[in-house]
Amino acid sequence: MRLTEIWRHPIKGHGREAIRGFDIASGGTIPGDRVWAVAHEASKQRGSEWVPPANFQRGAKLPALMAITAESGSGTVTLHHPGRPDLTFDPDGDSRVFLDWIAPLLDPARAAPTGIVRSADRGYTDTDFPSISLNNAASLDALAAAMGRDLSRHRWRGNLWIEGAAPWSEFDWIGREATLGTARFRVVQRITRCRATMADPESGLIDGDTLGALEAGWGHRDFGVYLVCVAPGRVEIDDTLVLA
Repeated sequence: MRLTEIWRHPIKGHGREAIRGFDIASGGTIPGDRVWAVAHEASKQRGSEWVPPANFQRGAKLPALMAITAESGSGTVTLHHPGRPDLTFDPDGDSRVFLDWIAPLLDPARAAPTGIVRSADRGYTDTDFPSISLNNAASLDALAAAMGRDLSRHRWRGNLWIEGAAPWSEFDWIGREATLGTARFRVVQRITRCRATMADPESGLIDGDTLGALEAGWGHRDFGVYLVCVAPGRVEIDDTLVLA
């Protein structure tokens, strides 16, 4: 089994970014992943503490966000969207330029964004523990075959993609440890998916019932697994995944 793609998301729910590798600390997340998040009017987020995803603007409620891609710079993030001009800005600075940029992609029936918040010591993962998501390319192929269409990997906003595993075998790894590069991880739980996966990541439009297909074919809405880092190290594309 081989690691073929690594992705991080500098601003939670607002753009994916490909990277070649990363160094990770025990109990940590991928550096630069979900460092920031966009709070909205109904958010209970205070300061920089972790709160559940519903407190932030995200693709499950705003599918247009799924078409954003990102690039991290020195103190800046550049966002791209097919319907907007490119934006380079400092997420720790005045968020007004970002709020103006994102406004045409929003649903006025949803709580309006109020600004960007920064995580103090961990990314704003979807879990209440520092996690990394791992997805299996063969499972995606199985789902695509069941739906009779191609499915982009970007629908799943995953951190790591592997090839060479049997479809859905990742669910059997729960409780086991896995080595990637010089880092070691524990596979802790399956990832239950939301409506964000129903949006085309090129256009940001809902175009496929991924959740219904998962339920019809396999009786669940799960895709991918969460990892936690139990020993620090370096992870790079083409590393072999070895299960203990």
